[in-house]
Amino acid sequence: MSLQTPLGKVLGLGSAGEGTGHFINQRLSAVALILLGGWFTWRIFTLESFAFLEVVRFIGDPLNGLLLMLLTLTLAYHSWLGIRVVIEDYVHAPLLKTGLLITTGFVHIFLAAAALYAIVGVGLGRL
Repeated sequence: MSLQTPLGKVLGLGSAGEGTGHFINQRLSAVALILLGGWFTWRIFTLESFAFLEVVRFIGDPLNGLLLMLLTLTLAYHSWLGIRVVIEDYVHAPLLKTGLLITTGFVHIFLAAAALYAIVGVGLGRL
């Protein structure tokens, strides 16, 4: 027994089928954030001090720099997915919804790029 109307069966209308991939991506990025966030928290608490040179040395280590970049990218992606869902669910004006989706995409890309630039700059001793 189907809950779909006869007209819906004929026209093939039903679920958009897009939610599952989005759901899985958000859960996978959350797991990555738990792991990377745990590493970051542990490393911050094991620093001898928060002196400028100590933090620069921490970021300058290749493994730490790489993991910081992964944390940054994962955080930006997870944030973008979450804000996208809120906009899609609660903004009903089509033009405003499209504008907000495009704007938030560009803002997340800009912030991630700025953070990556800062990590690489500090890691290479240029900032």
